[in-house]
Amino acid sequence: MKIYTKTGDTGTTVLFNGARVPKNSLRVSLYGTVDELNSVLLIALNFNPPQELASDIEKVCEELFTLGADFATPITDDLKKKIVRISESNVTDLENKIDKYYEVLPKVNTFISTCATQFAAFINNARTICRRAERLAISVDENEKLSEASLKYLNRLSDYLFATMRYANYLADTQEKQVTFK
Repeated sequence: MKIYTKTGDTGTTVLFNGARVPKNSLRVSLYGTVDELNSVLLIALNFNPPQELASDIEKVCEELFTLGADFATPITDDLKKKIVRISESNVTDLENKIDKYYEVLPKVNTFISTCATQFAAFINNARTICRRAERLAISVDENEKLSEASLKYLNRLSDYLFATMRYANYLADTQEKQVTFK
């Protein structure tokens, strides 16, 4: 089987429902950004994260494939029953992990700028990509409704990634740099 189809040569692509849309549409930009986020998380896994965090990030990567499919399929579509979508339980799982990490993390009242390990640095990069995806999702949702759970998931995921960066630094026994404004 060839990897190229030539069907996108005119600047369009196909959603899961069979609709052909421009490759620069907000919806395609959104799930493309989710794909970018996933690739950065997969890179992070190559920098010796603690096993507990590696397992959690691997699970998030699997969920991001689900999220990408969710975003590539309009919710008003007849296919909505044929694909798995992000659910409230995915959001709750992220919240539980955040709470678990924060049980041991020192409290901060300012911004922090520490990425002591390469793993933490890539997680922080993933957090910023997640925030971009969230902004795109809000733009898409203004015109074509997205599932409530998918929007919550992106918001919670950026919080989770921040918590993961901090927890990775904590496990590496590094001091966080707090940013003060003068």
